This record gives sequence, C-alpha cells and structure tokens, in this order.
Amino acid sequence: MKGILFAVMAGVFISLQTVFNTRVSGKVGLWATTTLVLGLGFFTSFLMFIIMDDTRLFAVGNVNKIYLFGGFLGVGVVFCIMQAIRMLGPAYAISIVLVSQIFLAVLIDTFGWFGFETISFTMNKLVGLALMIAGIIVFKLKQGKRINTQKEQIV
Repeated sequence: MKGILFAVMAGVFISLQTVFNTRVSGKVGLWATTTLVLGLGFFTSFLMFIIMDDTRLFAVGNVNKIYLFGGFLGVGVVFCIMQAIRMLGPAYAISIVLVSQIFLAVLIDTFGWFGFETISFTMNKLVGLALMIAGIIVFKLKQGKRINTQKEQIV
C-alpha cells in the first residue's frame, strides 16, 4: 500500500512539476529552466541529505558507473517533457510519456536488464499496453474534433 501511495505522489509531482517548468520556460527559456529546476533539486536533495545524515552517499564507489548517468538522463527528462507539453499540451504529452515509461519498464522486466529479476511477458501486458495506446488515440481524436468544432463556431 505504501508503494502505491508513493507512486501516486510521484505521478502528481511529475505532472505539476512539468506544467510549472513549462510556464517558467516561457519566460526564461528551456535551458535556463532546466538549470533552475535541477539546481533547486540539487539544493533540496543536498539539504535533505544533511538533515537525514544519509552517509551512504560516500559508498558511491560500489555502484556500477553506468548508473551514475541517471543525472544526465534527468536533464533530458526535464527538457523533453517541457518541449512535449509546449507542443502537445499537458494531458496528451504526459499520456505519451506514461505509455513510453511503461513500455520500457516492461522490456526491463521481461529481459531482466540492469540486474532486475526477469518477469515473463504475458498477453495481459500486451493487451494493457495496446489499450493504453488506443486510449491515447481516442483521447487525441476526441480532442481534435472538439477543437475543430470550436473553430467552426468562431467562424
């Protein structure tokens, strides 16, 4: 139950952060926003590190070096989501992000990449992914019709 709560909170945080970031980037630019977001994130996480006295940070020598590139991936996450939201809108962009995350997570589970235990790919997973993709298509089709109807009413 605790894991589900954290997952829900992460979804809320990601959605809010990306919308906020997109608004900031409209005023100061994409790279300035990425720098601000990750800089403030570093400050906040470093402060929590000090408060919580989490000395395991210094055990980083025991970590596979490729995993340390996660910080670089964070730059790509912030930048790409801001661009996607600016171009597609929050709901459509986040929907596509979620499906791509789930697709990659299924691949990681199925093939046991990065040291995770392999979990077989089942028909349920295929149907679930297909339904999510179909849902995005339906969402976008419905959204497109609504916009066209609004444009016709204006004219």
